[in-house]
Amino acid sequence: MVYGLTTGFGKFSDTYISAEDAKTLQLNLIRSHACGIGEPFPIDIARAIMLLRVNALSLGYSGIRPEVVQLMVGMLNQGVTPVIPEKGSLGASGDLAPLSHLALVLVGEGEAYYQGNRLPGGQAMKLAGLVPVALEAKEGLALINGTQVMTAVGTLACRDAMNLANWADCTVALTSEALFGVRDAFDALTHNIRPHKGQRQSAENIKRLTAGSKLMTNQGERRVQDAYSLRCAPQVHGASRDALAYIAEKLEIEINSATDNPLIFVDEERVISGGNFHGRPIALPMDHLSVSASELANISERRIERLVNPHLNENLPAFLTRNGGLESGFMIAQYAVCGRRIGE
Repeated sequence: MVYGLTTGFGKFSDTYISAEDAKTLQLNLIRSHACGIGEPFPIDIARAIMLLRVNALSLGYSGIRPEVVQLMVGMLNQGVTPVIPEKGSLGASGDLAPLSHLALVLVGEGEAYYQGNRLPGGQAMKLAGLVPVALEAKEGLALINGTQVMTAVGTLACRDAMNLANWADCTVALTSEALFGVRDAFDALTHNIRPHKGQRQSAENIKRLTAGSKLMTNQGERRVQDAYSLRCAPQVHGASRDALAYIAEKLEIEINSATDNPLIFVDEERVISGGNFHGRPIALPMDHLSVSASELANISERRIERLVNPHLNENLPAFLTRNGGLESGFMIAQYAVCGRRIGE
């Protein structure tokens, strides 16, 4: 017996399924597992999920016909996007529930977005000129067994965090100018003897952004050194940059992997039940991503505090308002950010 082809699923893996029931088995699988809850994923994430699933299936180890994969490509091209609930994935068993909502639209069921409307899946497919498929043996399992939901979410989050790291360097440059920062802290001499790639990149970014500034100062001109939130920005931002590079590497591996079960090795004439659907290789990098992004936010809050604090902000208006008392400026905005930082 082969899991998912001639057997049931999970606890029913020892239950034999006849060839006559193979198609019914696959459709029943999709319907029973499409039990996600919560708000739907945004359309960009849902489309990313579809794209990653196409890529994984195209590796050729999943036991699915090319026309099923081509139908998903057609959905992407025509703008038919399955409604996929955010909650329901167990991680350890892959993304069975959310991917089932994707698969439902392929067979003309479920719901989908099309031209700005949320429609029954079959109606959306018809309007887009696409014909749903009838699933053959193994194809239902091939469509839903994998890590493409968590990987899609992680990939877009990692991209956003990388953009955030760039913006964080920009805010350091602006804050340094506002506070007459000491430019020496960003000199390559310091960073070349502790050559973490991310640290050197952030230092170079800040140095380039402040080049020629008449507000930046030299060491000893106004003070010997700045507070950590300015002086240590390359080290803190750089550590997050290096972490994000590691996370991106793991995501790239996962994006280009076969992550379902069982896997079919045609040349070796073998079908192997394994655990490539397990989400741990993505879960740990995602924990690291949360910490890395939080560190960018934490040091940013400390710079905001210096900007609004009249004892530290180099004679800028208290809380950055010209009408102190009548207006509170950024007083409570900074409190809110600080409270969030402490709470986390």
